[in-house]
Amino acid sequence: MNPKEFRKIALVGASENPAKYGNIILKDLLRKGFEVLPVNPNHDEIEGLKCYKSVKELPRDVDVIVFVVPPKVGLQVAKEAVEAGFKRLWFQPGAESEEIREFLERVGVEYSFEKCIMVETSDRKLFLEV
Repeated sequence: MNPKEFRKIALVGASENPAKYGNIILKDLLRKGFEVLPVNPNHDEIEGLKCYKSVKELPRDVDVIVFVVPPKVGLQVAKEAVEAGFKRLWFQPGAESEEIREFLERVGVEYSFEKCIMVETSDRKLFLEV
């Protein structure tokens, strides 16, 4: 999975709390020029962006869904995402589990574990200037 190809990123676990990674990652990706779609069932809006209650509500042209939720939540949401037709799932460090890996391998979805989306897109500003 090549983050250089991403344009539209959904963020499961987006948060309005500036101390949480769900907010830190959201603002980082926005600063880098990505279109970010927050996903959190408890909010209508985060950082001025429409917040989706579920991955099932997302537009189908999302390039990747990034997870920053506990593995138990991530497994359920990953199942919903696969059922909705999404093929690229990115699990932030701590959001992954062996159970999620087994599920993703079984259904043949492209995924990333153990890599931080903020680190992997750190040179994104270079792409925007070229």
